[in-house]
Amino acid sequence: MKTDTIAAIATAMANSGIGIIRISGGEAFSVIDKIYRPKKGNKKLSQAESHTVHYGYICDGEKVVDEVMVLILKSPNTYTREDTVEIDCHGGTLVQTRILETAIKYGARPAEPGEFTKRAFLNGRIDLSQAESVIEVINAQNDFALESSLRQLQGTVKEKIQGIRGKLIHEIAFIESALDDPEHISIEGYGERLMETVSELSTQISELILNAENGSLLKEGINTVIIGKPNVGKSSLMNMLAGEERAIVTDIAGTTRDILKEQVNLNGITLNVIDTAGIRDTRDVVEQIGVDRAKTYLSQADLVLYMVDSSVSFDVNDEEILSLLSGKKAIVLLNKSDLDQVTTEELVRAKMGQKQMGHPIFPISIKDGKGTKELERAIQELFFHGEISFNNEIYITNVRQKSALQSALESLSMVKQSIEDGMPEDFYSIDLVGACEELGNITGESVGEDLVNEIFSKFCMGK
Repeated sequence: MKTDTIAAIATAMANSGIGIIRISGGEAFSVIDKIYRPKKGNKKLSQAESHTVHYGYICDGEKVVDEVMVLILKSPNTYTREDTVEIDCHGGTLVQTRILETAIKYGARPAEPGEFTKRAFLNGRIDLSQAESVIEVINAQNDFALESSLRQLQGTVKEKIQGIRGKLIHEIAFIESALDDPEHISIEGYGERLMETVSELSTQISELILNAENGSLLKEGINTVIIGKPNVGKSSLMNMLAGEERAIVTDIAGTTRDILKEQVNLNGITLNVIDTAGIRDTRDVVEQIGVDRAKTYLSQADLVLYMVDSSVSFDVNDEEILSLLSGKKAIVLLNKSDLDQVTTEELVRAKMGQKQMGHPIFPISIKDGKGTKELERAIQELFFHGEISFNNEIYITNVRQKSALQSALESLSMVKQSIEDGMPEDFYSIDLVGACEELGNITGESVGEDLVNEIFSKFCMGK
């Protein structure tokens, strides 16, 4: 592990009110002593008490670089568990760069991406799941993603995984001890007891995997496609969801020919919305390309919002679109409910095949802004069993962690199979160790240096 002293700009490289330069490592105080001059007196910051703030100047020799506030943090009570200095300076990009260059000139080196958090992990302050949650807090795009990432940062995933892993280690140790000392440790009936433990732990892991699927949707957004015939209000719905005029709206059928994309937040639910060309038979070559693209996006979507003009008759184009919804999570919106109804829910239900019968159908009026609450509730029912809860649920939102959970579950399934097949106890141990290793990949207890480097390379420079 590197123990030299690193420095980086911790704030965004853009002009702002305040900038922060962070220095961490064994020589952090030696560096700051060389470049800091107090407003009054001549006390060195290395002699100051920990967690104190000091007012003065950063200097390169006799030249003043900036007027600053300096925070002194002594190990081990720091983010990295190393001696740390944070310099609060004016937020201009030039002055921040000058201060960083001065710190490097007098003994620090430029930090690598994510190296401060990497040191926090390597020094045992946080585990790997907490380290990964740091970048997820930074990248959070909705309330759920932020709340979930903060809970992981506080150690919820770490505690859950360590609890499961601890029980597996106990069983592995028992098997090894019994095999080494069969005269004093009986394994009679052990297979049945182990089956109960493995089944319980498998259930816990399965719940984490199920929540990971919901967590991924809540974090990254639900890929949503708006489809329907031309001129039914698809672009108007896009504009309403986006809260601005993103799509051109006219009375001319076929106005939308290309694909429009927008990310919207619907009361905590992020939708990655795609507005598509109206689906109908057409001889217009350009419009047909748009129709084909609409069908492709429909097939790939997590959610389909199928808009029907309820003021006109349901026709063969609608029937074709309805057939495309088989096997998809879809909501049928009967738009223009402020007008006389020609196409009703009962009529659409009658046209549905067995595979489409479960799709929610309800009226909406883009013109009057009616139906958005119903749409929100329908999405929650389809994806999150009616509500989004921040209570005691643990949401795995990291693909790497989810993959490790799936591999651990597979190993436990093999343990169950070995028990059912009456295999010797050392066979149990092999797969129990495999599950333990996979769970250790989540917390960082089983990962190699290459994976650690890859994970932290994705961090921003000052974190």
